[in-house]
Amino acid sequence: MRILFCNYEYPPLGGGGGVVMAAMAREIARRHEVTVLTSRAGDLPAESLEGDVRVVRVPVLFRRDLATANLASMAAYLPMGLRRGLALGREQSFDIVNTHFVVPTGPLGHVLARGMRVPNVLSVHGGDLFDPSKRMSPHRHVALRVAVAAMLRRADAVVAQSQDTAVNVSSIYGVQRIVDLVPLGIDRPPAGVRCNRASLSIPDDAFAMVTIGRVVPRKATTQLVRVLADLGPKAWLIVVGDGPDAGAVRQAARELGVGDRVRLLGFVTEAEKHRALAAADLFVSTSQHEGFGLVFLEAMAFGLPVVCYNRGGQVDYLSTPATGAVVRLNDVAAFTAAVRELRDAPELRATIRARNLAKVESYFIDRCAQAYESIFERTLLEHSRHLTAALPRH
Repeated sequence: MRILFCNYEYPPLGGGGGVVMAAMAREIARRHEVTVLTSRAGDLPAESLEGDVRVVRVPVLFRRDLATANLASMAAYLPMGLRRGLALGREQSFDIVNTHFVVPTGPLGHVLARGMRVPNVLSVHGGDLFDPSKRMSPHRHVALRVAVAAMLRRADAVVAQSQDTAVNVSSIYGVQRIVDLVPLGIDRPPAGVRCNRASLSIPDDAFAMVTIGRVVPRKATTQLVRVLADLGPKAWLIVVGDGPDAGAVRQAARELGVGDRVRLLGFVTEAEKHRALAAADLFVSTSQHEGFGLVFLEAMAFGLPVVCYNRGGQVDYLSTPATGAVVRLNDVAAFTAAVRELRDAPELRATIRARNLAKVESYFIDRCAQAYESIFERTLLEHSRHLTAALPRH
């Protein structure tokens, strides 16, 4: 198959949705011809070949931050992407378009697929349907809800990565249709990753918690500082990632007297992220909502128990006590109690470690890619049947 992926973000831009799509594109490109149409910022090249994946980036307005997009850059991606996408369609033929994030990419993928007369598979990732931390979340605005519903109805297939996201298609947007469920996948981490805690200035006998993600309001990372303060002097917190709330995290750490036990690593390489996971005893997240939560899988791949809230797609595969603890949203006292229980029970952590290592085997990227390939093949077959049925009969 000749596949055109459309996604306004693609590494190094953006977060988990782009990361998993890139991993999936690399996996699928082992068997098919893959082109990615995405946005460009900073000194990123207009076009590159990344492994077997052709990556085409279009310039957008006013994007300076690799981690987060702004409204101007998202809006600019549509006309710039349309212009470049139509040119790509003239250069070569595609069999199918896979559009990621109904907001903002949805209209682009829809128009390109119709222009090329190929089917469009629309992948929704959670925050593009429902993000309680954002004033501009589509679910809050009538015009956006109508537009999103139209995209969901017109797509040839819709894929969600969790039950939570699939339910939102109908419960928020009123679209009654079959939604394919494909859990996201991660690359298998390298074996034998080790971390010398001294490199992070963390004592060997400390209880180390780690969290990974953009430091934005939805992640509520300052809550983790409160948890740390309640755990006593031998607890440490590693924050992998950066964003507009990093200053608030530092300030909360100073005010609570734990600034010397918080490590904000900022943006790091994959190898550095893996070493941070290897240094930790527990993965923690106070995110207010996750469409799926790739970082939880990454933590499980290192055998870490996970403590998080119960809002989002992660409840498809995380539970108490099997994988750690899933706590009622924003119940910080219960969250702290769950962390304390796991801190004080190394035998329980060892049991969960073995369980999480076994469970995560079902969530590596090859499984995700295979499921998407099956959806592409089925959608192409259905599209071909519709075209045949529409032909005039003599």
